[in-house]
Amino acid sequence: MKKRKVYVKTISKTRTMLKHKKPKLPRCATCGAPLKGVPRAKKAELSNMAKTFKRPSRPYGGVLCSKCLKAKIQKEARKNV
Repeated sequence: MKKRKVYVKTISKTRTMLKHKKPKLPRCATCGAPLKGVPRAKKAELSNMAKTFKRPSRPYGGVLCSKCLKAKIQKEARKNV
């Protein structure tokens, strides 16, 4: 994981410390839009979170955005009729 410089003021002087960067936002598999309802956290933090906080509870939650999911459901419904 990449790190970034952070300047921290102490009593005597300002020091440079290295902090981990936040991971990128998860994106939709089809259109590439950022997913809503999915946290921007490291894998270690995600493993300690509850399942309901990691992703939406709808089908394809955490994989497809709501627009692409709606289009996929409509396409499947039209195909079966």
